Amino acid sequence: MKKLFFIVLLAFPYVESLAQRDINMGIIPAPVSVKKQSGTFKLDKTVVLISNDKTSAQSADLLNAFVVTKGGFSLREVKTATGDQRSIVLTSAGADQLPAEGYKIDISPKRITITGKDAGLFYGVQSVMQLMPDQKNNEILIDAAEINDFPRFKYRGLHLDVGRHMFPVSFIKKYIDLMAQYKLNNFHWHLTEDQGWRIEIKKYPKLTTVGSSRNGTIIGHHPGVNTDGEVYKGFYTQDEVKDVVAYAAARFINVIPEIELPGHSSAAIAAYPELSCFPERDTFVAENTPWSGSRKGKQVQQTWGVFDDVFVPTDNTFKFLENVLDEVMALFPSKYIHIGGDESPKEYWKESEFCQKLIKKLGLKDEHELQSYFIQRIEKYINSKGRSIIGWDEILEGGLAPNATVMSWRGEDGGIAAAQQKHDVIMTPNAGGLYFDHKQSESADEPTNIGGLAPYAKSYAYDPVPAVLTADEKKYVIGVQANVWTEYMRTPEKVEYFILPRLFSLSEIAWSPVERKNFKNFSEERLPRHLAKLDQDGTNYWVPTPLGQDESVMKGETFTLTLKEPVPGAKIYYTFDLTRPSETATLYTKPVKITVPKGQKQVFKTVVITPSGRRSVVTETILNNGAPEVKSK
Repeated sequence: MKKLFFIVLLAFPYVESLAQRDINMGIIPAPVSVKKQSGTFKLDKTVVLISNDKTSAQSADLLNAFVVTKGGFSLREVKTATGDQRSIVLTSAGADQLPAEGYKIDISPKRITITGKDAGLFYGVQSVMQLMPDQKNNEILIDAAEINDFPRFKYRGLHLDVGRHMFPVSFIKKYIDLMAQYKLNNFHWHLTEDQGWRIEIKKYPKLTTVGSSRNGTIIGHHPGVNTDGEVYKGFYTQDEVKDVVAYAAARFINVIPEIELPGHSSAAIAAYPELSCFPERDTFVAENTPWSGSRKGKQVQQTWGVFDDVFVPTDNTFKFLENVLDEVMALFPSKYIHIGGDESPKEYWKESEFCQKLIKKLGLKDEHELQSYFIQRIEKYINSKGRSIIGWDEILEGGLAPNATVMSWRGEDGGIAAAQQKHDVIMTPNAGGLYFDHKQSESADEPTNIGGLAPYAKSYAYDPVPAVLTADEKKYVIGVQANVWTEYMRTPEKVEYFILPRLFSLSEIAWSPVERKNFKNFSEERLPRHLAKLDQDGTNYWVPTPLGQDESVMKGETFTLTLKEPVPGAKIYYTFDLTRPSETATLYTKPVKITVPKGQKQVFKTVVITPSGRRSVVTETILNNGAPEVKSK
């Protein structure tokens, strides 16, 4: 009986999913409330578009452009509908009664009304665009419904490191478009690093003539098997930065710049050695570290990691940073300026006669309090300009700056401590599935990555509000963010592979109420539709493994393997003979039944190939009938 019961459970998700189908109308992130109505709205070229508010013109243009792409026709814009004209209406009337960034959609056979103001109306349009199925017989049929929606968190962020590897402005804009489509509203742009300074600062030209260029990059996982020996350089001009900031603002996304201090500053020190505790010292490079070019003098780092050479806390350094921040704040209107504060070694400060005298002069206990002094001095300057700082959770060490917002990455402890001290917190723990540079499966097919395992299911399961906080303390958790560190991402296509589909999970935990989250509906009903769109428009992504496949060990004698393609139109190929599946393997067309002899095991391997030709990693399931449990290689 146990064997039969196990087989039924294996097939059960597909029965249950039918009952839950479309509970969120296919929208990601899941709306607060969806009430399905009878009938459908027929979208064709006779429909008119009504948008009488000046502030809604941009959203109306966005919707019309999407209709052109989706249906091959544009909507005529009018002031009012006449007679039996079917219409789409964008309006702010009544939007003042909605929560911040909220919207309402009413869909009847006669009319679609999208109500919202500014970002709310924009997000309502995004949801309507997601509702539109593919065109059939020159028309698009949209199910009637009433949708009410608003975000759980006011801060919904995605980060991109351009210090290790940078990307063209065209890709930064595509990145922002993806964020906007899924209702993320803060782009954290990590602009400076040990391996490159990526923003033009006119007062300090060497930051880009020297600091933006390294003589090589390691090959393979840190510490590297070799170096490519190629000069890697690049930075964003101030005009390019202004262009990106304006582009993001038009999509209701705030751009937060990060200028790292006092650590992760090798590139700035290479440009201006006097910013170091020991300007005369060569940049330390271990003998076995792959390296290109000279090892003499201050160098932009060519490998990854944490380095001892950090900013010295002299008046000259602070003046340098203030001048840099003046130019940065002139480019970025963001309330927040991110100042890093993470992974700043104290070794050089311990060795520095100046630093030790400063610690005594200021009455500080140690180098951790010296870092707190450093952060607080920078914060005071940024506050004087009407801005606020965000720092990684290391800024808690030695005492938290008075008005700082903490970005908790080393687990949740830093965020919990900050909330208990009544400081705003943004949760981004590396253990919560929110480090999108981690691998997405245990398959050997995964590309070189930093390590760690963060499948999209893990990020989906994360709740940014720790249960240990009191009701009052929970109010200080203002949002959630995922981070994209690019040591092992050299191209835009590689970044896309790492962020998708995890970005969809992020959007849902950032926006949707906890009670509306439903992983089965997300992964089996909604996610496949959104992946199909990526597949069609040429965006790269990590192709999920077959739905229903257990990626570990299944025990028993007789097995029925019931699978479903994770992307509409994809094909699943499988093998049992230990070979790698490909198009020449067996095509999955119906549940696979197999009996494994006692004391033996069978290895079931699959690969998914999408309509565009993208492939999943090869996934293995061990079917074990009493054999020793040794994972197949």
